[in-house]
Amino acid sequence: MKVHIHDQRVGKIRELHGVNCAPYAPHWETEQPEVKRIFGYARVPRSRLHDACGIYGGCYFVDVPNIFRNFDADPTDPASYEFHYTDEYITTLIQNGAQVVYRLGVTIEWGTKKYTCYPPIDNQKWAVICEHIVRHYNEGWANGFHYGIQYWEIWNEPENPPMWQGTKEQYFELYRVASRHLKSCFPQLKIGGYGSCGFYAAIGGYDTPFYQSFITWFHDFLQFVKQNDCPLDFFSWHIYTEEVEKIVASAEYVRKGLDEAGFTGTESHLNEWNYGLEGGGFRMLESQRAAAFCAASMIAMQEHAVDMAQYYVLSVGSQYNGWVDLRTLDFSPVIHSFAAFARLFEAGDRLAVTADLPALAAAFDGGLCCLVSNFNGEERPLTVAAENADGKHLTVYESTDASGFRVICEGTYTEAVTVTCRPDGIYYILLSDGNADPYTF
Repeated sequence: MKVHIHDQRVGKIRELHGVNCAPYAPHWETEQPEVKRIFGYARVPRSRLHDACGIYGGCYFVDVPNIFRNFDADPTDPASYEFHYTDEYITTLIQNGAQVVYRLGVTIEWGTKKYTCYPPIDNQKWAVICEHIVRHYNEGWANGFHYGIQYWEIWNEPENPPMWQGTKEQYFELYRVASRHLKSCFPQLKIGGYGSCGFYAAIGGYDTPFYQSFITWFHDFLQFVKQNDCPLDFFSWHIYTEEVEKIVASAEYVRKGLDEAGFTGTESHLNEWNYGLEGGGFRMLESQRAAAFCAASMIAMQEHAVDMAQYYVLSVGSQYNGWVDLRTLDFSPVIHSFAAFARLFEAGDRLAVTADLPALAAAFDGGLCCLVSNFNGEERPLTVAAENADGKHLTVYESTDASGFRVICEGTYTEAVTVTCRPDGIYYILLSDGNADPYTF
């Protein structure tokens, strides 16, 4: 197997290593040591706030009805809002280097009784409430902040009854009113939605009326937005799978749908994804196989028209959290693939790569770094060559378990280097002629 890194810059590494939520716990108060530890190592760039703090949003966090607790109250009066815990949560993220995607809506309600996932009784008032949430976090309103949160997402998975107890038409109307109001107030911000459940039926799976309805929603939504002149700065969607190819197929389906509907400038955000959860349970979520899958998936997203992505989810206690052991909070193998991708992202300039397996390289001042995934592969030799790199210091790191990256090869680079590539191993190659500290482990 070969990886050939060309001395040719071909654009930027995109922000594909974001997350949903954070390992936040109220009893850690303002210190939040796990957020600091995990975000610091993985260099998390952005956190989407959906399902924050568990069932019903923890009653105090993020969700519109958690912040504006009495819908009959005056939306222009700061006393009508309860920002305390959401302030604490978002401030923790900002202090630890992450920006935010703020999902305006509610947490999924799986139970037999629903409390908050109904359509608002007054769409315009709901939009004004959202306006003041934005003003609190971006303009300092109501003893607020100037955090510059750019992305504001209107609802999540409205095709899914535990998320939305209304009709398709009711959601579309909410989006029309809220998106146009927010864009009129904040033209510089990016407004979008709707966190689609995904396009499984379009890519060869889950071909039932329920899953087919996701496709209908997507195309009807685009036509509605176009006909009603609504802003759609980004379209967000989800997939849970064990196959990188299905992420690629979904990304291409979304991009084609947006472009054909005239939304060529609309960003495509995969803002919920993880390894093999739909119908597959949680047995492999923290495995080395999942780590290799995540690395291979982020590499594939870079190739296939995903503008931004957020892994679901980092909440403490969530079955979907594959980064840490939920009993001990020790790292799993998965976090290391994100930590490696973060270093490529920070390097910035993408380099052209010819490879027999998933690989992505980036240039920085004085060197380059490259991420390689042997997802679902057997043990085999891997030869890495880089153009115009002779004489640079070479370090090859390998991650095959929860302990993370270890050096397996080091020296002065000449022509090429060959290492043993292990099943589901993750490899990080660093070539530098100077100080490469920001790109090492």
